[in-house]
Amino acid sequence: MATAEKTPRFTHPAARGTCPFDPPPAYGQARQEEPISRVSLWDGSASWLVTRHEDIRAVLADARFSSDSTRPGFPFISAGARQLNTGQPTFIRMDAPEHTHFRRMLTGEFMIKKVQALRPEVQRIADELLDKMTDGRSGADLVQEFALPLPSLVICLLLGVPYQDHDFFQECSRVLLRRASTPGEVTTAQAELADYLVRLTETKRTRPDDGILSRLVERGELSSAEIGAMGRLLLIAGHETTANMTALSVLALLRHPDQLDHLRAHPEAVPGAVEELLRYLSIVHSGVTRVATEDVDLGGTRIAAGEGVICMVNTANRDEREFPGGDELDLTRDARRHLAFGFGVHQCLGQPLARLELQIALATLLRRLPGLRLAVPFEEVRFRGEMLIYGVHELPVSW
Repeated sequence: MATAEKTPRFTHPAARGTCPFDPPPAYGQARQEEPISRVSLWDGSASWLVTRHEDIRAVLADARFSSDSTRPGFPFISAGARQLNTGQPTFIRMDAPEHTHFRRMLTGEFMIKKVQALRPEVQRIADELLDKMTDGRSGADLVQEFALPLPSLVICLLLGVPYQDHDFFQECSRVLLRRASTPGEVTTAQAELADYLVRLTETKRTRPDDGILSRLVERGELSSAEIGAMGRLLLIAGHETTANMTALSVLALLRHPDQLDHLRAHPEAVPGAVEELLRYLSIVHSGVTRVATEDVDLGGTRIAAGEGVICMVNTANRDEREFPGGDELDLTRDARRHLAFGFGVHQCLGQPLARLELQIALATLLRRLPGLRLAVPFEEVRFRGEMLIYGVHELPVSW
């Protein structure tokens, strides 16, 4: 068995290249030359960086690689991320049987059939947002007026969270997902959001509704704090990921007019196009983290017990061995084996909802705004490189 060089070859995060849609060039180089390599983190610690598609699938499917962020050796990409994942961890930072127990309580809420029943409501929300955005105007910030409120309204509806509080929980999300946030800032944001959701959960005990929080209360198995923690995970993940993926997808299409023209000519191809955009953009650019609980042979390299692993899904989703021409956006590609939602028992619980929202968002924009275009030079678009979830801060468009 090969033993890889223990001296870190790269730093994490690595510098981005000239194309803001692409993973760092150093990681693409690693995938070609040393797909399992050592990387240096912010605090001087080291971890394994995994960049190849087949190796990442192997890690994410192997119970010997733990999601428990309290285990010694677990890799954190910043001081704030360490506090986020250890201060008030949610069930995604647990292993079986705890992870299985909590996840099963939510699985039924995101079954494909149940999510598809939401299609008319999500379509109504999308149309109303565009009605307001386009009323008497020829330009807007697509992030603030469409990409962000669409999933925020939907997840608030599903959870039973008042949308009028969206400024509060979105600001908490920004603090929690910013790389440079200090442990103190993360602790404060966590505490404020936890207090809000616990108080909201308590109101459901006397004034139940049809939301997920109320149904969790009705089960009688969880404390208000446990329900609040689950609500926090769903609330943040339910709007941050889809909002950023929507805006970034629109920008990518505007930068690839041939692909945009193809999609306009073939609106029935939107579901497949969403999968290719998820592969091409893969907005979790900081990696999916695990720690080995015992010695593991991964792709011929020995990962020792207690060593951290960072799975770079955005680099893996460009793997030429899995996706020939992977650095190119090709909406006719079969991209269904992408890892944008993860893999294994921890893969994204809400992926049916994310797919539905992305399909409706893109199809509605294409249908209603045939003249959609960037309102500023591409070079002026501000990308969210400082955030755990990649995207753009604003997207000024006209039509």
